[in-house]
Amino acid sequence: MDLTTTNNSLSPIRMVAIMEASTVTGPAKNLIEFCRRASRSDPDRPDLPLVDPLIVTYVREGVTASNQFLGAVTAAGLSSQVIHERSRFDRHALRQLRECIAAHQPHVVQTHSVKSHFLFRAAGLHKLYPWLAFHHGYTATDLKMKAYNQLDRWSLQAPRLIVTVCGPFATELVRSGVQRDRIRILHNSVRLPQPPPPEAVHAVRCKLGLASDQAVILAVGRFSYEKAHTDLIAAFAELKRIAPQRSIALVLVGDGPERRNIESAAASADLTSQVFFAGQVSDVQPFYGLAVALALPSHSEGSPNVVLEAMAAGLPVAATAVGGVPELLTHESTGLLVEPRAPAQMAAALARLLCDEPLARRLAERARDRIAAEFQPENYRRSLVEIYRQTIRPLY
Repeated sequence: MDLTTTNNSLSPIRMVAIMEASTVTGPAKNLIEFCRRASRSDPDRPDLPLVDPLIVTYVREGVTASNQFLGAVTAAGLSSQVIHERSRFDRHALRQLRECIAAHQPHVVQTHSVKSHFLFRAAGLHKLYPWLAFHHGYTATDLKMKAYNQLDRWSLQAPRLIVTVCGPFATELVRSGVQRDRIRILHNSVRLPQPPPPEAVHAVRCKLGLASDQAVILAVGRFSYEKAHTDLIAAFAELKRIAPQRSIALVLVGDGPERRNIESAAASADLTSQVFFAGQVSDVQPFYGLAVALALPSHSEGSPNVVLEAMAAGLPVAATAVGGVPELLTHESTGLLVEPRAPAQMAAALARLLCDEPLARRLAERARDRIAAEFQPENYRRSLVEIYRQTIRPLY
């Protein structure tokens, strides 16, 4: 790879990002937003080099459903390339990956999550190109995932730098054998949105069948075990007990393998008529406009996009103090934090947000101010480009 003609101040950084995604997940949102912004000049930082990105993803043979992630990449005006595979760790994908990388001749390659880390190292590409690995945390829902996590610990011995989304994840990486000076922490980012049109909020209320006087507690996220939606059902039952004067509903946006368990928990608590399943939605903003509070009951988190989005939308948040959440929310200042697996604490926090409007408004305003000051996409872009420079020095 010939980099000798690179102009440090003017030449774009050629970057390949490899991500496994079929929907627009939190990491996918951040990648697309970064690439869109980084390929354009920053008027406040003319010294910042542009980025010439190529996004690479995988498509399984025989899958006929449309790939929402690729659609979002195209809609953002970004270049993409597909690795066609027959199975999760298809060895033929290695050849395609080598050919793709060789054709683009990147200055830096970034990979996201277990599969991409493994394939990049297994292909021997870490010996040829500066490599930046993004670590989004682990789930250990079954033996297969535990095996993948162990595999990732092997893969992550090879990148020049690793980017993770919060301090606790950095600590976990160090415990697994990664040198601390190879780790960078970079929280996710979010744009400050415009308030959703009132008619869009009304349409959501009507579609779900919510009464006009029902106050909405909102949860957004994949229905998986670590997101602890059954804990939230228990908290909602307790909330109804301690705030009987309020007409309230719980709206769950998302889907996933835990849906049946969540429905069973709601039925067991006699809450079926007050827990609403909205499914997967492409635009969450009307739901933020509908709700009086966001609840995040997770057992584990990194830098949750849903918390950042709620803060940006001016929606007060009650969340468990896990992972990077306390790095986003300051208790009693920009949100309310509770212990995980403590439904009574979550219920009490939600009751405060529901019944104390001045408190809810103050927390929401301070949270939105913090998003504006610290978590804007331009801040993320500048930080990541600096990490690129550290990865490929002395070229930039």
